[in-house]
Amino acid sequence: MTKKTVTEQYPDAQPDLPPRTRGVIGLFEENCTVCMLCARECPDWCIYIDSHKETVPAAPGGRERSRNVLDRFAIDFSLCMYCGICIEVCPFDALFWSPEFEYAETDIRDLTHERDKLREWMWTVPAPPALDPGAEEPKEIAAAHKTAEKLVAAQAEQQAGQQVGQQSESQAEPPAGPTASGGATS
Repeated sequence: MTKKTVTEQYPDAQPDLPPRTRGVIGLFEENCTVCMLCARECPDWCIYIDSHKETVPAAPGGRERSRNVLDRFAIDFSLCMYCGICIEVCPFDALFWSPEFEYAETDIRDLTHERDKLREWMWTVPAPPALDPGAEEPKEIAAAHKTAEKLVAAQAEQQAGQQVGQQSESQAEPPAGPTASGGATS
């Protein structure tokens, strides 16, 4: 109440946005497998995906495989309600929130952004926040650590066994000399 109101001078001074601001959706095209989950789950049907199948040549002794190739990925931001369902449902982490918010257009038809523009926004996506130091270790990492510890223990056990074997061999060898070699016989 006693503090003076300060107006942000937006075009001249960029606003200080919170780290998890929902601006636009960025596309990491290399991760997209064209599974269409994002387009199917979108309540506004604002995601447009076109693809075709390509045959991957077979390795010797194998069979040919086919894979989907992305032809078009577009989001109509005039329809999008920024709910984030498409980002959450993507199993391959191909969609991310970007804090970019300056994408106004004079014509509503220009708010449909194709994959090139979505790829540009991907590079404005901030890095994920660091894990809480007191948090529980993720199950995948814990399982990997446990497997690595077992492997290290098995290798140490194997090395100890080899050392014991070498020591017993060196003790079992007869002493070197002329009598052991069978030099003089009568």
